[in-house]
Amino acid sequence: MRLLVANIPDPTSASFLGMPLWLWVLLGGIGLFGVFQCYYWIGHKLGPRLYASRLGRKIDEKNILTVENAVRRWGALAVYGCFWVPGLRHTLPWVAGVLRVSYPWYVVASALGCLTWVPVTSFGLYSLIWGWLKLAAESPFLAGGVAAALLAAIVTVVCLRRRRGAPRRTEDEFTNV
Repeated sequence: MRLLVANIPDPTSASFLGMPLWLWVLLGGIGLFGVFQCYYWIGHKLGPRLYASRLGRKIDEKNILTVENAVRRWGALAVYGCFWVPGLRHTLPWVAGVLRVSYPWYVVASALGCLTWVPVTSFGLYSLIWGWLKLAAESPFLAGGVAAALLAAIVTVVCLRRRRGAPRRTEDEFTNV
């Protein structure tokens, strides 16, 4: 019986700058976990003064209240969930520190977040980037079309979000102008 050999590369052979990809993922996860602990303790030490800081003014009071409500309602589970929401990933841990979320539960939630989010994004982004580069090597025009379609989708999403967030003008405002 002859074994069929698939043309699948060994996943442990992938590397970047001479280091195996799995080591990059491990170091990235450890680094992100460390950053999350710093965020918590800075928020814990500064307390409500954090909201009056430059960072707090940049985040905006309405957004801070939204994050506070999520942390109050979900606690450490919100910390795990923030890994999957781009805007919250680096703001919620500060608020968790200010609100004094249970630190042991915070550590567990942030460790689980790092263990799940870092590999998924690393290998997912790695696959997308190398897939697009392979497509570009085979058909530059098709790769350009894919890049243009992706850019158009991003612009559309951003425009729709801005339009939805813009205040609505009433008919009275149009007649009083």
